[in-house]
Amino acid sequence: MDLRSELLKSIWYGFTALDLEKSGKVSKSQLKVLSHNLCTVLSIPHDPVALEEHFRDDDDGPVSSQGYMPYLNKYILDKVIEGSFIKENVDELCWTLTAKKNYQTDKTSSTVLPEKDAFRLWCLFNFLSEDKYPLVMVPDEVEYLLKKICMGMSIEFNCVELEDFFSQDSVQQSGITVWVFLAMMNSGKITRGIEKSIISMAIEEVYREIVGDVLKEGYLWKKGQLRRNWKERWFTLRPSNLSYYTGEDRKDCQGNIVLDGNCCVEVLPDRDGKRCMFCLKTLSKTYEMSASDTKQRQEWTTAIQTAIRLHVEGKTSLHKDLKMKRREQREQREKRQQAKEEELHRLRALQEERERKLAELDLLKEAQKQAQALLEQDEQRRRQQHEQLQRALEVQLREAEEARVSMQAEMALKEEEAERQRKRIQELEEMQKRLEEALQQEIKARRDEEAFRYAQAGLLAEEEEKMKALMRLQEEQEEYILKTQREKQELKQEMEAKSRSLDEAQRQLEEVRANRHRVDQDVVAAQRKLRQASTNVKHWNVQMNRLMRPIGPGGMCPICMTRRSKDNVNECSFPFSTIQILEVEHIEINSRFSRRVPLYHCRRAQQDDVIKRAPVKPPLVENNVENMMEIWHSSLFYVFI
Repeated sequence: MDLRSELLKSIWYGFTALDLEKSGKVSKSQLKVLSHNLCTVLSIPHDPVALEEHFRDDDDGPVSSQGYMPYLNKYILDKVIEGSFIKENVDELCWTLTAKKNYQTDKTSSTVLPEKDAFRLWCLFNFLSEDKYPLVMVPDEVEYLLKKICMGMSIEFNCVELEDFFSQDSVQQSGITVWVFLAMMNSGKITRGIEKSIISMAIEEVYREIVGDVLKEGYLWKKGQLRRNWKERWFTLRPSNLSYYTGEDRKDCQGNIVLDGNCCVEVLPDRDGKRCMFCLKTLSKTYEMSASDTKQRQEWTTAIQTAIRLHVEGKTSLHKDLKMKRREQREQREKRQQAKEEELHRLRALQEERERKLAELDLLKEAQKQAQALLEQDEQRRRQQHEQLQRALEVQLREAEEARVSMQAEMALKEEEAERQRKRIQELEEMQKRLEEALQQEIKARRDEEAFRYAQAGLLAEEEEKMKALMRLQEEQEEYILKTQREKQELKQEMEAKSRSLDEAQRQLEEVRANRHRVDQDVVAAQRKLRQASTNVKHWNVQMNRLMRPIGPGGMCPICMTRRSKDNVNECSFPFSTIQILEVEHIEINSRFSRRVPLYHCRRAQQDDVIKRAPVKPPLVENNVENMMEIWHSSLFYVFI
């Protein structure tokens, strides 16, 4: 708390005292008087024109505290020089203004404090009050101040009588005002049975200690610097200096010792008939002093060391530092209390949640029992349906068995007829089977090749679409990356979705590549089968060519499979016209088998360097197969004839 804050607290009481209607505003004439008195006690020049110029636009009415504050800071407080005035005079001025309005006491009462003691308590209240307006003091600070006063009166502080007062909701929430505090002191709850002189001395001692920054006061024997004789002086210790006077009225100051970081205190042994000696060393001098007893010497040395420490730390007041520490402790205590309440609330919520879950568990158990009963009913119903279905299936099975027996009889008749047909065409059928096997192998190979080619073309097209989609996703991702620099938080989820889509597309692309690799392997296998089928066809062509050769005497006819006699080498069970027809059909078949499905050259894909076949429509292998089957059936028919 700096000097400006201390002055503002006192001035706030003076301003509110001038607000007789309690409207928050004061007339300019009263503010002129207040400003002039403040300039006088603060020892700064007063400018009567400045107030008129500052409130030139507010001539029609009074001025509020918010309107007066800029003028107060600019023309008065900014010109204040610390040490050029006596702060007690400022406090007396503001106390005089506010006491006339707010401090109303019963003069006939024996417990009423004198005016001077009330003023000092008012100053103590301002010092210990919170830095919030209106000024209030928390119960902890009230208790601290009362303990200090009771200690000055050498009595024990008993807070039992004040528990009811402190337990009020208004006091706990907003604190206590100075007028309530003075009324409590005048009620005699603390000072009952104690003389007024003792109360005044205690209040003055606490006032000088807290407001006047007096760390310690008392008589000490001091050794002179020139005559070296011992004299008893009244010493007053503050954080910045140690002053000594001829008496406790502090009218005749005999010296002032400035304290800084270079000073130190040492305990001296007894000598020259003096005991409990100690010395204060500065850079230029050494001051020897003697206390009345060892306890006093210890208190003085500790107090002087505390003053030196405060000066080294840059602190001007011990009680300001203690006040800030008490405030921090209160805040920490409030935080711990709040944390404890939050923990208690959380535990209560957990308990309620646990009870709710237990209730839900009971409901679930009841529902499970009902579901179990329903399940048993369904199971029984399914068993009945299963038995009915089983009986129906047994009836159908008997009917199917009867139908199978009748079908077997018909199949036996058809097999006998087929056996007769097979015996008649067995020789040609064997040759047909061989040729059909070769044709089927080639047809199957070509179909496999065609299917694999279509599959490969589809996979390549799908791969190309996936690659295009991947490229589009990559471009979109780059655009989104640029946009995320401006809208990072808004598009974060969308980027994650695009990344997942890109990963999925890449995975599908890998799957397409694997499928394409398998299709390529299948195409190679189909081509190998096609080459094998072509080899078989060539083999049967050679066999057919052998059948067309002339047969010598005693040889086997390759057509009718009969032995020729030496007398008739041209003898054969088939007529010559039939053999000519076979030759013509053989030539036609060879010409048909000599056709090949053209394969287009491969091209390298531009996106991922994958070789794929161009989707070209292959020739109709099915039509070739049908034509070849018609030719062979016609040839078999002619041969049979």
